Amino acid sequence: MKEIESHVVAGPEVVAGLPTEPPTVDGVRDPRQTHGIGSDVAFSPAAVDIDPAVETRRIVDALRSQVSRQLRRKGVVIGLSGGVDSSVAAALCVRALGPQRVLGLFMPERDSSADSLGLGRMLAEDLDIPTVLEDVTGVLEAAGCYRRRDEAIRSVLPQYGPGYKSKIVLPDLLAHLEDAAGTYRIFSVVIHSPTGEVTRRRLPLEAYQQIVAATNFKQRVRKMMEYYHADRLRYAVVGTPNRLELDLGFFVKNGDGSADVKPIARLYKTQVYRLAEYLDVPDVIRTRPPTTDTYSLEQSQEEFFFSLPYHEMDVCLYGKDHQVPCDQVARAIGLTAEQVGRVYRDIDAKRNAAQYLHQRPLLVDAPTEV
Repeated sequence: MKEIESHVVAGPEVVAGLPTEPPTVDGVRDPRQTHGIGSDVAFSPAAVDIDPAVETRRIVDALRSQVSRQLRRKGVVIGLSGGVDSSVAAALCVRALGPQRVLGLFMPERDSSADSLGLGRMLAEDLDIPTVLEDVTGVLEAAGCYRRRDEAIRSVLPQYGPGYKSKIVLPDLLAHLEDAAGTYRIFSVVIHSPTGEVTRRRLPLEAYQQIVAATNFKQRVRKMMEYYHADRLRYAVVGTPNRLELDLGFFVKNGDGSADVKPIARLYKTQVYRLAEYLDVPDVIRTRPPTTDTYSLEQSQEEFFFSLPYHEMDVCLYGKDHQVPCDQVARAIGLTAEQVGRVYRDIDAKRNAAQYLHQRPLLVDAPTEV
């Protein structure tokens, strides 16, 4: 249920800090984490391995302290999307606080996959947590979410109308290397007609920005619902971004980027899956491909934002942050050095774009009392 943008807090926020040094296991640095310039250790995807028991204990201990002592809340509210991130975050909260102090929210809307609600309910039953269903379609209709999005699509494809489905996608990051220099990756809109005809058209900037602005209503309305239930129960709101999303700006400002505590923000996506297995998250959730669940057409996170499978993106992000040469990363994940170089440049571009999205509100003069 994600869209392009990033974290700025709406209310107090506690983030599990990103490490400035390679991770440790019980305080001892894992030798697999010492890759980089001048290292004689062969680089491999094992660089992002973790001990799930140790990591679970660390997060659970932090959650207990953050929710009860720092935030002074009685429990937590978490939106359940049926995805692995929210499932792992919910399982960790249950271990930290007990099931009766974790409220799961289902917040479908008319474009949501039916699988999302079904898998969310399965997870809630497995964890034995109380839940609330809030269908947000009516709120989104009243705000003009669907109308504004459809107007932007029709400005490019006038035939788009009732019965059509749509999504927006990026071109393949790794294709056509010879055309890479000086080019920009431009979003396209893809529509499916009721008769099965597929049409794809590049989006001019104005239409793209209107589609994103309209669909971002979905994340902001859901967050509004989460804070409603948090306020009535004196609970904290749990955010579910993983490290890739937090670092590269894959969430909505004052939408799914807002929260009081973000327990998995330190974890690469592969590490989230490791915890999912350790925490006995149902297999059907662990094997479901990551999706945005934002558009009426099924859309992977790769085609919308990351451009690589998560296990390759994790390794590239780790490699870039630890100054691992492109050729070493390429050998580790089966790409060319030129392709990894392009991924490194894309990481820089996404981080640059996300600076605004991470930024707190600016004050002319900050009160000394605050």
